[in-house]
Amino acid sequence: MVALEPTEFYGKVTFLGHVQDREAGLSSAQLDHMQLSFAGSQNEDHGGETRPSCSRVLKQYDRGTPIRNVRQLSILSVEEIAQIAQTMGIDHLDPTVFGASLVIEGIPDLTLVPPSSRLQFASGATVTVDMENHPCHLVSREIEAIYPGKGKLFKPAAQRRRGVTAWVEAEGAISIGDSVRLHIPTQPAWPHLTDTLSQIG
Repeated sequence: MVALEPTEFYGKVTFLGHVQDREAGLSSAQLDHMQLSFAGSQNEDHGGETRPSCSRVLKQYDRGTPIRNVRQLSILSVEEIAQIAQTMGIDHLDPTVFGASLVIEGIPDLTLVPPSSRLQFASGATVTVDMENHPCHLVSREIEAIYPGKGKLFKPAAQRRRGVTAWVEAEGAISIGDSVRLHIPTQPAWPHLTDTLSQIG
């Protein structure tokens, strides 16, 4: 049985970027092309095949534990960035403030695509979606520097709109304007998911 199925949802790459130094700031530098290897994007500070665990997985590991890096890339959508900006009362949010690796236009509700979905690009380069990327204070800080007084509005505005994190499954090159196709796992949603999340939350 096939585990992944291509969908008829296609998108277009509108932005590529990389974060050179997380200690200096989250904003990403814009690129025209991106070469993806199994370690992620070249010169990306979030790259590497492993990473130290962070606050997002404190219930699983002590902070700093070496774990597989499934957060090599941060992927957002044009549509959800626009929704965030509108909710915050801002005309436009540049993708660089998110530390975005890729921004895609045309795939609806990108943040909510099933974990383990694939995004396959024209070159054959393919990334696997890990999970939703939750809003964080680092983006709020970048926005506050540009729009004083607005940074605090980011986290509530970006709920379920912050995009996804992903890791490289097949190497290849990506360029601005390239097409991308969504592939989703054939596995149905776990029937106990809603009850489990309600107990946690």
